[in-house]
Amino acid sequence: MTAGGDALATARGLLDAAQAAIDVALRHGAALTGGGEAVDDHQVHVERLAYLATQVRAAAELTAYAERLHTRGKPDDLIESHACAYAAGATHALRSAIEASWDDFAAGAAGEALYGDAVRRAVRDGLDEARLRAAGSRVIAALGANHIDLEDEVAALTRETARDFARREVAPRAQQIHREDLLVPEDLLAKFAAQGFFGSSIPEQYGGSGLGDLSMVVITEELSVASLAAAGSLTTRPEILSKALLGGGTEEQRVEWLPRIAWGETLVAIAVTEPDVGSDVASLQTRATPAEYARHRGWRINGAKAWSTFSGRANVLALLARTGPGEGNRGLSLFIVEKAPFNGHQWRYEQPEGGVISGTANPTPGYRGMHSFTLALEDVWVPHERLVGGDAGVGRGFFLQMGGFAAGRLQTGGRAVGLAQAALEKACQYVTQRRQFGRTLAEFQLTQHRIGVMAAQIAAARQLTYTAARNFDSRAVEPAMAKLLASDIAVEVTQQAQQLHGGWGYSEEDPISRYVVDALVLPIFEGVKPVLELRVIGRALLAAAGAAS
Repeated sequence: MTAGGDALATARGLLDAAQAAIDVALRHGAALTGGGEAVDDHQVHVERLAYLATQVRAAAELTAYAERLHTRGKPDDLIESHACAYAAGATHALRSAIEASWDDFAAGAAGEALYGDAVRRAVRDGLDEARLRAAGSRVIAALGANHIDLEDEVAALTRETARDFARREVAPRAQQIHREDLLVPEDLLAKFAAQGFFGSSIPEQYGGSGLGDLSMVVITEELSVASLAAAGSLTTRPEILSKALLGGGTEEQRVEWLPRIAWGETLVAIAVTEPDVGSDVASLQTRATPAEYARHRGWRINGAKAWSTFSGRANVLALLARTGPGEGNRGLSLFIVEKAPFNGHQWRYEQPEGGVISGTANPTPGYRGMHSFTLALEDVWVPHERLVGGDAGVGRGFFLQMGGFAAGRLQTGGRAVGLAQAALEKACQYVTQRRQFGRTLAEFQLTQHRIGVMAAQIAAARQLTYTAARNFDSRAVEPAMAKLLASDIAVEVTQQAQQLHGGWGYSEEDPISRYVVDALVLPIFEGVKPVLELRVIGRALLAAAGAAS
């Protein structure tokens, strides 16, 4: 088993070999798909390639983080062990995929290098069960606690504030909100707003705290440890609209809306998905037609929306509607639709201008606390100044919304890491207390091994998400990568933690069952997994590889 700093050298060697093979495969895939334009003609391979590239990228970010700590004189041998283990796992997955589909990957010399003696030994070393059991034992002894160096003083202080709030205000209520399918309590929303959480990434000039995207993600992560739905997800919708306004709103709209969002005065819901249209946003049918009311220029909106989370309690809908002729993404515009707030699972809002919006909540096994609604819109009046971007925003709604969704995906990476962290901590607490066959579960090798694997997965997802936050760009592929990988890891980790609880893990009285059903939604919203792999990550990677060739 490799010791100390040798783990970093092992991880770096694995990554060099894996990245070389990925680069060759992407160049070949770019030629095969015309730079990503024909991904639908090669869906299985593109999906596989996107996921493997994401795993290698996560391993690279975790290894780079461990190297930075080492360079700064703050080495963390547990992080180094996680980096070595995750790099080995990613390389092993890549080796297996190439072996099964050698021609698809055009492996050649790069593929052959993955099967050399040095890489083979490194993979075995990184995945050595003794290494993983030793790491798992240390994680269990610390009860799974996350105290890693954030390399950012502001983010570190923010983490402590958010963690204290989550434990003190959210955790005691989370289970009741879930089991009784309650709406987030008003006093909790007020306290949330008072902490400045809604405005963490909104610039100070617009009323936010201007802490930046890393702090936003850290806040999200800590709140999601306590509750995904009742706290961790409260800023997702404001983030989406805020980024759209910053990216394409008029200055007047930014001045009017961003402070209200930052202070929690305006609670936002997103109305994009439709009953017959999911991830294919360019096929939306809800239509906005130019109209006048009391000699005021505006629009009348008719159609239906689905999975509009929090739209009952929210007093603003960020709604995407078709304003131009024909199909496709160039005829869509983004509107800010004001409404009265409602509690409960059904509501109806009648506008003074004659329009009607009604909502019915969709029952869900998890992700409770905000309710997700199907909406019907009949002649809903929206003044022209509520069209994001004004005259220049007509037909640009798709691009503004996609920029906002990139922020939502980044935030979902933080949500997923927080939920996985909650499951890890709960599992560590349980296995130290539960006795079977004369020993605690923590003393069994299989428990230690599972915890070691879980911790390495979370560490990789966390560093991939943090890197995407530090370098946030709505046009970049990293937010989608963070969302993709962290969501899958949250599903796996919560289920592994549930199994460690045995029968009690299946009881709704135990929070672990909430973590499991909450995690199931993560690979679906903010871009369902296959669409994210094919049309966002895969297409972007192949386009970049084609341009570089």
